[in-house]
Amino acid sequence: MTLSEQPAPAVNAYAANPYAGEVALGVNGETLALKLTLGALATLETRLRTGSLIDLVTRFESGGFSAADVLALLAAGLHGGGRTMSEADLAAADIDGGPMQAARTAAQLLARSFALPGEAGAQVSGQGPGSVAP
Repeated sequence: MTLSEQPAPAVNAYAANPYAGEVALGVNGETLALKLTLGALATLETRLRTGSLIDLVTRFESGGFSAADVLALLAAGLHGGGRTMSEADLAAADIDGGPMQAARTAAQLLARSFALPGEAGAQVSGQGPGSVAP
């Protein structure tokens, strides 16, 4: 196999940094970073008409969230991660893992945004503080 025949490396492989509050989500065949910045959180709070961010977290923890909540949270996370995608475009997108993965990712995004280093929400499964990733 010549150099020109070798497959190109994946350019969309993204490893989220859980210690920075990031999660990754596959959208339309591309792995994207999501992060809730302060600006993204303020926009989300207004968009979802929640009294506080605690109300939003409680909604997710209790399982009382809607598909619209998931879309708004993911769109805010994409914006915070440096990508702008409307909720309508996100609703029509091909999300790896479908609606269930979208909901899990939204919940994980919230958890990581409010977790302190060393707390469960800030870690990748099997990678606690001081552990070495393979």
